[in-house]
Amino acid sequence: MTEQAAASETDNGSGPLSGVTVLDITRVVAGPFCSMLLAELGATVIKVEHPDDPDYARTFPPMVSNDDEEFSAFFAQFNRNKLGITLNMKTDEGKALLRKLVRRADVLVENFRPGTMDKLGVGYDVLRNENPRLVYTCISGFGRTGPNASRPAYDNTGQAAGGLWSMNGYADRPPVRVGTIIGDLAASLYAAIGTLAALRKVERGGEGQVVDISQQDSVLTLTENAVVRYTTKGEVASPLGNDHPFVRPYGSFPCKDGYVFFGGYTDKFWKITCEMFGEPEIASDPEIDTMEKRFDPQVAERRVKPILARWFGQYTKAELEEMAGDRVPLSAIKTIAEVVEDPHIAAREMIVNVPVAGKLVRMFGFPIKLSQATSHAHVKAPDPGEHNADIYMRLADLSAEEVASLAERGVI
Repeated sequence: MTEQAAASETDNGSGPLSGVTVLDITRVVAGPFCSMLLAELGATVIKVEHPDDPDYARTFPPMVSNDDEEFSAFFAQFNRNKLGITLNMKTDEGKALLRKLVRRADVLVENFRPGTMDKLGVGYDVLRNENPRLVYTCISGFGRTGPNASRPAYDNTGQAAGGLWSMNGYADRPPVRVGTIIGDLAASLYAAIGTLAALRKVERGGEGQVVDISQQDSVLTLTENAVVRYTTKGEVASPLGNDHPFVRPYGSFPCKDGYVFFGGYTDKFWKITCEMFGEPEIASDPEIDTMEKRFDPQVAERRVKPILARWFGQYTKAELEEMAGDRVPLSAIKTIAEVVEDPHIAAREMIVNVPVAGKLVRMFGFPIKLSQATSHAHVKAPDPGEHNADIYMRLADLSAEEVASLAERGVI
C-alpha cells in the first residue's frame, strides 16, 4: 500500500488489503469489529493492549476451556486474524514506541473518548507528523465535534440517542432495545467504509486524514423512513411491533411450529399466494383486491390477518418455505440454532471454524464475497502481547534485548 507498510511477513493472506498495516487500539466491539473486517480483507492488523489492563472483552462469555487455558469466544470472534502486542502509552517510552510503529502503519483505529489520545500526547496532530499518510479512524459515542462529544457512551447510548430505541417494541409497551449491539456494530461498519475511502485517497497520492465515526450518527441512519416522516409530515415514529408503517401484509405470522415472515403485499404476490393456498377467488375480493386496500390498517387487521392465520396455521415453517419456494417472499423466523445449521448458510461459508483455546469454535463468517478472493484458514485471536518480539523487532527496529528490557519495566 505505502512505503510505510509493514513487511510482507505480517500480511494476512492475499486479500485486496494485503500490504496494509493497521494498528488497532480499541476494545470490546466498536472498533475491534471494524479492524476484524479489515483483517478479513487481507490487512495486517496489530491489536494493541495495555500490558496491565488488556481488553476486558477477554472476560466476556462464553468461555472455551481446556486443561491449560480459558479463552473468551466472544473476544475471539471479534479479534481473529490479528497479531497482538502490549504497549503502555502512558509512559514516555510507550509513546515513543507508538510513534515508531505509526511510521510503518497505514491505519490507526481507536475508540477512546474524544480527546483521550491528545491528552496522552499521541493524538492525530502528533501522529500525522510521523506519517502524513496515516488514516486515523476514531469511533466514539457522539463523534469528535458537537456539544456532546465528551460524553461517555455504550452501545445502548447509541440506540437511545439515535432514536432507534424509541421506535422498537410494541405500541402498548415501553420501548425495547434492539436485541443485539447494533450501535457498536453499525459504527464499526461505517468505520470500515470510511477507512477504505480514506485509504483510496492516500493511494491516489493524497494525505491521510481523520475518519470520525459516531455511534449516534450510525444508529440514526438505521431508522429507515422515520426522519423524513417527521420532517415532511410531522409524524413521530413509534413502536409498531412486527408491523410495517405502511406496507401490509408484511410481518410475522404464526404457523404450526413457530412463525414465518411473509411479505406478499404487492398485487402480484398476493394473487400467487391466494392460488398457492387453493383460494384464488380471494384475490378478487372487492374489499382486499388491491395493494392500496390491503394497506389500510383496519382492513389488514380485520380481513387479511385472519386469512393468513388460517392458511399458515395448517403448515410448519419448513412446509411453508417449500410451498413458497421462489414464488413469494416467505421465510421461517429461524432461531440462531436453525441459522447455524442452515444448508444455505453453509453454502455461503457464513459459519467458519476458528481456533479458541486449542479447539475449533464455529463463528459467523465474512459476508463480503469477492469473486477474486479465496477463503482462508482463520487464525486465533492473540494472547496479550503474543507478538511483541516479532512486531517490535521488525517494525520498531528494536533488538531482542531491548524488547525484553521494555517488558521488564512494564512499557510493553
